Amino acid sequence: MPKLRTVTVVAGAALLARRAMRRRIKASPLWPMPALEEPISGRPRSRALRLLVTSREPVAEGVVRLRLEGHDLPRWEPGAHLDLVLPSGLVRQYSLCGDPADTSSYTVATRLVPDGRGGSREVHEQVREGMELEVRGPRNRFPLVEAESYVFVAGGIGITPVLPMLRALPDGVEWRLLYCGRDRASMPFVAEVEKLGEDRVTVVEGLPDLDGLLADVPGGAAVYCCGPEGLMASVEERFPGVHLERFAPRASGGGAFEVELRRSGRTLTVPEDSTVLAAVRAQLPDTAYSCEQGFCGTCQQRVLEGEVEHRDELLTDAERGDSMLICVSRARGDRLVLDM
Repeated sequence: MPKLRTVTVVAGAALLARRAMRRRIKASPLWPMPALEEPISGRPRSRALRLLVTSREPVAEGVVRLRLEGHDLPRWEPGAHLDLVLPSGLVRQYSLCGDPADTSSYTVATRLVPDGRGGSREVHEQVREGMELEVRGPRNRFPLVEAESYVFVAGGIGITPVLPMLRALPDGVEWRLLYCGRDRASMPFVAEVEKLGEDRVTVVEGLPDLDGLLADVPGGAAVYCCGPEGLMASVEERFPGVHLERFAPRASGGGAFEVELRRSGRTLTVPEDSTVLAAVRAQLPDTAYSCEQGFCGTCQQRVLEGEVEHRDELLTDAERGDSMLICVSRARGDRLVLDM
């Protein structure tokens, strides 16, 4: 008799659980999420490594340099960056500024942004020597191309991807650097870049006169720029073919449009001053995301219909054919359909 009672209780509990699950699925068609043939959102783009922070030192006012050590680390080329997974779980991107030939360590530097989104503050306040950090990468969307000559324009912390490029330039090639910042005390590595070629480096405290300083750039020169958005926009206006490295996505904006979430059966509006990610998370708060700047790939989603205005700094041309990063990219038209 006790055995029969146990069987009855277990069967009743299973029946209640099935009914509860049916109610949960009916309330939210995305739970449980139907499996994709190839998972996209949050897909790791490279193997993660756990590296030891062996050095943390200030290199300018508000700027710290981190040395992360490991063994047989993946090689990288000038212009590459790392994803750092911070103790809180935030993912932030930092340009590698050490020696590409060193396979035992990576070096990055970050400026404190007091009114930012918290990543730089966490690096400055919580990351210490002796800690282990997870990193992903390196990845390079700012490679050094072959050219007859080079012109580099760096603003503040924007010197970090440029520094390895200067070290890697072939002997005899013509190059020059315009390095600007608020003042010398706030400009990391300023003494080091001056030693690389005092006659080729121009350091400007305050706003630079781009028309005067870049008036005689030869036609065959490759122009590189990294720094604040205003500086990059000014350089791009003068040199449309400039190679740019952004620490933030292009300015948001554009007309409002609709997004259909095909698997959930929902349609929502993305206002002109918002993002697809914000609109989607208002309906589906568990949608994965991290950097919100188009760098890490966590929010990548498959596009079923519609043309995308890609504003990320991560996806390859092939990936852009059928997916987008919903934290920064938008619709070129008035409608998108996502596989969500």
